[in-house]
Amino acid sequence: MSNEAEAIIKQHEASGKYITVEGINTFYLDAGAGPVVFCIHGVPTSSFLYRKVVDQLQQRGLRAIALDLPGMGLSDKPKDFDYVFSNLGRFCNRFLDALNIEEVHLLIHDIGAPTGLGMAAQNGVKIRSITVLNAMLDIENFEKPLPMRPFEKPVLGEGALAMLTPATFPLMMKTAGVVNTDVISQDEMAAYVHLLKSKDDGKAFLKIMRNFEQTNDYSQACYKAFTNPAYPAQLIWGVEDPFLTYEEYGSRFEKARPGLPVTKVKSRHFLQEEEFETIAEKVSQLIKSTNH
Repeated sequence: MSNEAEAIIKQHEASGKYITVEGINTFYLDAGAGPVVFCIHGVPTSSFLYRKVVDQLQQRGLRAIALDLPGMGLSDKPKDFDYVFSNLGRFCNRFLDALNIEEVHLLIHDIGAPTGLGMAAQNGVKIRSITVLNAMLDIENFEKPLPMRPFEKPVLGEGALAMLTPATFPLMMKTAGVVNTDVISQDEMAAYVHLLKSKDDGKAFLKIMRNFEQTNDYSQACYKAFTNPAYPAQLIWGVEDPFLTYEEYGSRFEKARPGLPVTKVKSRHFLQEEEFETIAEKVSQLIKSTNH
């Protein structure tokens, strides 16, 4: 790891906290005061993806919390954890309980959606609003984007993970992550890779990729949680995402909840890197609307 990438990770770690939940040392960012925005990341990322969003949310009078899910980022990566969406969602509820947080506005992205919606299905009284960034709703019929499919397979997945390095990750970021690569440095991109592989060489990430909970029951639970009229929802979508396109994936959220507010931005899959101000502003506006 370069000295610069190491410094970025150390700075990220210093800006956050740790709490032990069910024996798992869990890292999280926690900034600001006010209504809580609970940010749940996807793969192959961590709370590091939300670092700019967290800053913008706190500037708008909100408390932003972004955890590293078990198996990802700086959190523990236990071998015996059940890395299915419903259990990750259950863990998120326990994490919030440990922080004595009773109400949250969800901000969910990628597999953070089925994780967060699973959390909402288990304990909907905690939820005050939901903002979805590029993600999937029809879990049962979801097919992983082509570049992510090798991770499903034994041996092939290990090989693909070995080829994911600070030298190769920038190509993925350029083609699938952001429109403007000037918003993220080479060392920040290297930090993503090191955070993914730290502690266990990415073994937990492979378990997550091989244990997508694609049952009809779980898919229906996610639909029900997303369409729950007890709280408002909105969609913010990077329309240049080559894998989770709005036409195929974003539109499903809109169809599930007619009248859903939709904000389309010129970004790819990691829209938090370049549309962080828009995301924070839209979340803030939605929260204000719930207080009237």
